[in-house]
Amino acid sequence: MRNVVLIGMPGSGKSTFGRAAAEALGLPFIDCDDFIEELEGLTIPQLFARSEAVFREAETHAAAILARRQGTVIAAGGGIVKRPVNIALFRPTSAILLVDRAPEDIAADVAIAGRPLLAEGPQKVFTLYEERIAAYRAAADRTVKNTGAEDAVRRRVIQAVKELMGL
Repeated sequence: MRNVVLIGMPGSGKSTFGRAAAEALGLPFIDCDDFIEELEGLTIPQLFARSEAVFREAETHAAAILARRQGTVIAAGGGIVKRPVNIALFRPTSAILLVDRAPEDIAADVAIAGRPLLAEGPQKVFTLYEERIAAYRAAADRTVKNTGAEDAVRRRVIQAVKELMGL
């Protein structure tokens, strides 16, 4: 069974909706950032404190391991598309689902303090969105817009995961 990898901006809902989909469908769920922290023995902010390059290398290492799984819902980090090799690692075993949330919605309600790349403030959300949206869309097999009621978005993500896995 294929994996489904959720991609999108930090604060787009990848972990929240990925976890909900995995639970609803009786599948394992892995948050890539949590997995990186386990592998490296360091938090994401600690890895970024060393350098973004150190973090990105750890992210690619994690992607290589996670891509070998089967039937797993994986929430990737927001910057997974910054290195095309990451998407290439997932492509043979996984379908990719973009959770697309408007940057103004992310900036309005996401605690950005604990997110290293957003530490500059809410405006950084808009900058990152513009930098990444084309890569997200190019990588995605399917897109779910994170707009409207949370329950409705959850249902749309669960349905998309189900279809992408052939369930």
